[in-house]
Amino acid sequence: MGKCINHPDTETPYKCMKHNIYQCEHCLECPDPDIYCKFRTSCPIYFMSKKGFDVEEQEALPVGRETEFEPCTVTFSPGNISVTVPEGSTLLRAAEKADIYINASCNGKGSCGKCRLILEAGKVESTPTALLSDKEKSKGYLLACQTRIFGSEVKVRIPEETIEKKLRAEGMGKEATEKLHGLVEVITPMVSKTILHLPAPTMEDTVSDLDRVIRGLKKNGIDTSKLSTSLKVMQQITEASHKGDWKICVSVLHKKCSSEIVKVVPAYDESVSLGLAIDLGTTSIVVYIVEMETGKILSAASGHNSQAACGDDVINRMVCAEKDGVKKLKLMALSTINNLTKQALATLEQDQSAIENVVISGNTTMVHLLLGLESKYIRREPYIPTVSEFPIIKAGEMGLRAATHAGVFIMPGPASYVGGDIVSGLLYTGFHMDEALTLFIDVGTNGEIVLGNNEFLMTAACSAGPAFEGGGIRWGMRAEDGAIEKITLDPVTFVPTYATVENKPARGICGSGMIDLISEMLLKKVIGQDGKFRLDATHDRMTLFKDELAFILEYGKNLASEEDIIFTESDIRSLVLSKAAIYAGFTVLLDEVGMDFSMVDQMIITGGFGQHLDIGKAVIMGLLPDIERNKFHYKGNSSIAGAYMALLSRDFRQEALTISNNMTYIDFSSSTRFMDEFIKAQFLPHTEMRLFPSVKIK
Repeated sequence: MGKCINHPDTETPYKCMKHNIYQCEHCLECPDPDIYCKFRTSCPIYFMSKKGFDVEEQEALPVGRETEFEPCTVTFSPGNISVTVPEGSTLLRAAEKADIYINASCNGKGSCGKCRLILEAGKVESTPTALLSDKEKSKGYLLACQTRIFGSEVKVRIPEETIEKKLRAEGMGKEATEKLHGLVEVITPMVSKTILHLPAPTMEDTVSDLDRVIRGLKKNGIDTSKLSTSLKVMQQITEASHKGDWKICVSVLHKKCSSEIVKVVPAYDESVSLGLAIDLGTTSIVVYIVEMETGKILSAASGHNSQAACGDDVINRMVCAEKDGVKKLKLMALSTINNLTKQALATLEQDQSAIENVVISGNTTMVHLLLGLESKYIRREPYIPTVSEFPIIKAGEMGLRAATHAGVFIMPGPASYVGGDIVSGLLYTGFHMDEALTLFIDVGTNGEIVLGNNEFLMTAACSAGPAFEGGGIRWGMRAEDGAIEKITLDPVTFVPTYATVENKPARGICGSGMIDLISEMLLKKVIGQDGKFRLDATHDRMTLFKDELAFILEYGKNLASEEDIIFTESDIRSLVLSKAAIYAGFTVLLDEVGMDFSMVDQMIITGGFGQHLDIGKAVIMGLLPDIERNKFHYKGNSSIAGAYMALLSRDFRQEALTISNNMTYIDFSSSTRFMDEFIKAQFLPHTEMRLFPSVKIK
């Protein structure tokens, strides 16, 4: 092992024997590829760079093809983006290397059918799949994760219905950001700036420059009893002091039990101090750029979490990390965050070095993967994370696009499946300080719920799965442009009337649309309470897909894809299982304290999915309890809101730790009570109709 010649902080085993230098996996390139080298036959650097290998790219080839390692060029259109991969790689791996987003909800297992591509030229071998219709196969459709490349050149096209579109992210826009301004009255950042007017050295005052700075900080009310600094800062002090005529700006990083001088510059050279709040979601990532002096949100950006190429849910992400390495998942999330930060800074004409404070809010798995921490034990009994309460980290250690000395506070999480995003939600909504009994839910893949008030807080995760975000649903998708989000059915003909995100042509259906659809089909008797169709294949709105009944939402003749958008009985079953897990979670958590839904004073719904949720339709489906509708309150993206509050305030950072420590986690994984309630809830709206008195099904 040695240090990479280009990245001296990186340990690497790859050594050029001719020049006696080391290169990390990001730098693998033969220094002299065209001249004779006696070490070449055994040189991994030459082999990998010449053959187009990526250290994280190597895959098991089919039996009998293990020795064939010829490079292959794959070209993706639209865009004509080309990438070279080893022959035998899957098209999904090629897309990842080319940084092209391909929806692979199942992490490449071939069970979701979302990673569809169209073969235009070249030789490939595809594993047979029932997830493509005969019509699609005749057009050259294939699944990227089930197709391996053989031959020197392959050309594929990303179909219109698969191309990544703009994702609607909550917590964005002027209205969303302005309502946060004023939440923090006294700003106390992790990295504070202090302007010092130091007395110049004299024969009567001969203390060192560093001691002079420390003395100045102490006079300005900063605790210097446990103050440290680095060699880099010591090198800055003398130059900054003399250049600035002893008027300097000192940046101090305040940690839990100590503080550190992290930057010293002449006072006239100091720029505005910025903060970065990050909502690290499983599906999407949102960033805020904040002016630390005033607390004003200057800009915001959002985008897909590129880790979604490894699966829609945290379990698939952990499996992917275990198979391909945590580092791969870390770089994918880090790349998304840094690109969004760059995008947000571009509108301000500010440099990343101005960001000196960062707060990250995300679930336990997402945070572990971002930090490069081992995540596999989170999903294995007894389900223990590496860290639950994080020390303040420097941005340079993580690779964030910010000042290298920027302090990074990560919202703490009480358990493996209830993380800092939920703690952020409580911090923002503040119900942990009220007497009212509150049921809180972040509707998403994990289905994290909290029950409590100012006397107690109980929390659990009910593993809802990715169905409400499109995972495992034939035409399911996230809330991107073209997703059907609202739908009603004619009571006689069952012809759908729908609205799509941004009023774009229909490309699929998102979570809120699926809830609308199932509720409408139940009330209009298209399906029964068992989730089975009451109509047969002879009806105008019905068809068969792989011998399974399916409802036609939109005919292919009206779409660019020419494929009917359908909803199958399997899709209904997936959603029923997801809603059953969430409702069972509510029931068991209440039962733990001897309560029921009638005793709940308010129910808070957060997350991007919640804003577009029709409460009435969600109750009809059995996703939400049948209680007074005025008890439901939507609070937006509480994860980014809580991160913003913690970014500006030491008190809120401390309160986040207190909230996390006060939460009692209930593990449903081995609960027979949960399984009983889960089975009961696998009916529309529920097996026990007395729980849903307002739902009238004839």
